[in-house]
Amino acid sequence: MSLASRHRLAKPFPTAGIVIVALFMSVPSAQEPYLHLNPVIEKLEQGRHVFGVSTADLSLQNARSLAGDPSIDYVYVDMEHNPLRFEQLEQFVAFLVASDKAGIVERGNAQARPPVFARFPPYGREQTQWIVKHALDIGLMGILINNIETAEQAENIVRTIRPRQLRTSAIPDPPGVRGTVQCPFWGIGRAECRRRADLWPLNPQGDLLFWAMIETREGVENADAIAQVPGVGGFYLGAGGDLSSSYGAESADDPEVAAAFEHLLAVCRTHDLACGGTVTPANAALRMEQGYRIFNFGGANGGLTAVNGAARDAVIAAGARR
Repeated sequence: MSLASRHRLAKPFPTAGIVIVALFMSVPSAQEPYLHLNPVIEKLEQGRHVFGVSTADLSLQNARSLAGDPSIDYVYVDMEHNPLRFEQLEQFVAFLVASDKAGIVERGNAQARPPVFARFPPYGREQTQWIVKHALDIGLMGILINNIETAEQAENIVRTIRPRQLRTSAIPDPPGVRGTVQCPFWGIGRAECRRRADLWPLNPQGDLLFWAMIETREGVENADAIAQVPGVGGFYLGAGGDLSSSYGAESADDPEVAAAFEHLLAVCRTHDLACGGTVTPANAALRMEQGYRIFNFGGANGGLTAVNGAARDAVIAAGARR
């Protein structure tokens, strides 16, 4: 496993043995189907629904409670409205990997359970290269970017996430800007890291996801073009606070805001784009009917909660494919 010195395993939790075990388990043989290390991509490829939670709790205890839990497919760390804590984020990823040691051995591969995604303060129109680079160097498998408003902004994020392509690449465009590519805690070597650290579905073998958050009037108007940018892996639809303020409305119940939300859902359906967001027991069936494929059950700080569980049960009752 090739890591730069600053991306060593977090000191409080010695995980080197786990990663070494994963290294010898993660590469499928020629006879086996391709295994995505990011299970969210695996589920989306198979037409299944994706379950997750958000968190601001980067403690060892929270990582232990979430690691290997079969009821979720991802956890995303919300750093848009919380402090930027890259060192703690790196430790949280390490804690999750270490806490899933038994699962890694049982599965016989290094698939992340669950992978860690995150969103950060910058909007799509801002310069995000440095923050995305830090996040990916830590070992994240998904990035959510707030307030994507144009196809040009979306393509800029795609280029920021993608590595510079080798001259032999069959997928050179949009060209990436990441030079040094690292996959800490993925349990793979340098060559496989370079092959996998790319955006799906643009690269069918990629294990990185970019979910665009459309939260303004301009973003809604350009949603169709944004959805067609190669490398956009989905839309993540927020609760409507930013969208409502963009329309000068008091709440997401405003008719103009509701129409904008339905337009985004129609774009998702038209382009068969994985879309979703946070759901509750009360609206799970409606979101399923509207075409959600990504379901977030809300905050899990200190472990999954009864509210998370009730939302999950409602989604399954509505017909989610697992």
